[in-house]
Amino acid sequence: MMGNRLSKIATRTGDDGSTGLGDGSRVGKDNLRIQALGDVDELNSQLGLLLCESLPAALREELVSIQHDLFDLGGELCIPGYTVLADAHLARLDALLEKYNATLPPLKEFILPGGSRTAALAHVCRTVCRRAERSVVMLEKAEAGVNAPARQYLNRLSDLCFVLARVLNREAGGQDVLWQKGRER
Repeated sequence: MMGNRLSKIATRTGDDGSTGLGDGSRVGKDNLRIQALGDVDELNSQLGLLLCESLPAALREELVSIQHDLFDLGGELCIPGYTVLADAHLARLDALLEKYNATLPPLKEFILPGGSRTAALAHVCRTVCRRAERSVVMLEKAEAGVNAPARQYLNRLSDLCFVLARVLNREAGGQDVLWQKGRER
């Protein structure tokens, strides 16, 4: 139980350019761990924005579960050596990928991010997720002890966001926005 842990938000302890990790240590705000943590937080916020849209109830619940996973991933990143995400989290994303991809026609061309508003928001989530994944990879190369399922989760989630963008375009009555090779610009 957290109690009143967050009763004071403005502590001013970060005014010197450092921030506290969950284990009590302090690092610079430009630290790779903080970069990864911030990118995961931004991804979670972008999913929150997508959740402001009208979505099928099952998808809404699945995305809220993913938001909880991302919050847990933030906890992992905040406490060096701490792990929460496991193979079961990856299996859940794999099942969602299979479920939603099964409803789509094969992709024969590259697609552009866009179409419906919900699809465009899912594409933004995909790109922010890829950035978060790159940040975790950089952290993993710089520091030992980063949980491999954390990186793998972000990789799978970005794929899921791509698939969901396609599904959401169809839900809105549209289609994928196809890239056109050699199109006059």
